[in-house]
Amino acid sequence: MKARIWITAAAATTVMTLAGCASGPNQNLGTGVGALGGAAVGHAIGGNTGSTLGGAAIGGVIGNQVGRSVDERNERNYYESQRAYPPGTYYPRNGPNY
Repeated sequence: MKARIWITAAAATTVMTLAGCASGPNQNLGTGVGALGGAAVGHAIGGNTGSTLGGAAIGGVIGNQVGRSVDERNERNYYESQRAYPPGTYYPRNGPNY
């Protein structure tokens, strides 16, 4: 029975690790930190393997979503700062002054 739980946990960890490679850096970091924090809280509350794994899963999902929102905000700010021309103008900011 214990071998089955460890195999399932290893398979789930592998899948989550491979799926995490397709996201931004803050999303990956948030998932890892959230999973570790959730596992610690789950173990402190329940004291068994099931509550530790449940806490890791919940913490990982929450950390993933927080990291994703940070990545989206950073991407939006980057592309807004890269625009050459302000809206409604012809010359860039360093154009001729008549």
